[in-house]
Amino acid sequence: MGIGKSKTDPCPLSLSWGRSHSVDMSQRHKSDSKKSEEISLSNAAAHSNTAEMPAGEQEGAKGVEEMPEEEEEEVFLKFVILHAEEDTDEALRVQNLLENDFGIKPGIIFAEMPCGRQHLQNLDDAVNGSAWTILLLTENFLRDTWCKFQFYTSLMNSVNRQHKYNSVIPMRPLNNPLPRERTPFALRTINALEEESRGFPTQVERIFQDSVYRIQQAIWKETRNTVQRQFIA
Repeated sequence: MGIGKSKTDPCPLSLSWGRSHSVDMSQRHKSDSKKSEEISLSNAAAHSNTAEMPAGEQEGAKGVEEMPEEEEEEVFLKFVILHAEEDTDEALRVQNLLENDFGIKPGIIFAEMPCGRQHLQNLDDAVNGSAWTILLLTENFLRDTWCKFQFYTSLMNSVNRQHKYNSVIPMRPLNNPLPRERTPFALRTINALEEESRGFPTQVERIFQDSVYRIQQAIWKETRNTVQRQFIA
């Protein structure tokens, strides 16, 4: 194969390579020396900064680097309030009432379930991740097809799972309550919480018993542990 000429240099390729090689080697030697100095200076600065730190701070810095992030532990809620979209404010009021006035906490309303997930997944997590499911019976409740699906699903869940028996609690709040005669037949068979009645505090104490919550919490934890073991296996 013949020796051609470089397109960027009029000198023959052999001469050009020899000249370029010597220049490259010289520049590389300088570049390597410069990098070595930079690395040495960098290491020296890092060593100096570490040496200047008190021993306690050095250990603390190592601890921060080595400390693993703790995973947030999921909490089994005492109740979840299923409600129409227009009743979010009323649902928040009822949540505050139960948590602050009666000490039934923690609770959540459906509007506060995590965003970005399917409604069905949120509904399943809400119902199975809490001891009681409160259906907020208002005039808006029957206008919302999604609400109808929610209460039918909740009722079926309470029937199919023994520990969920009597866990669905219809509630007529003070504001815009759904009249009894317009309440779906499936919900008429369940004693509803009547916020305007005198016996409301007694009803709340009788329904939300801590012993029932503890039983459901234990079953929930055991179910989660079983699923996790199967997933790992």
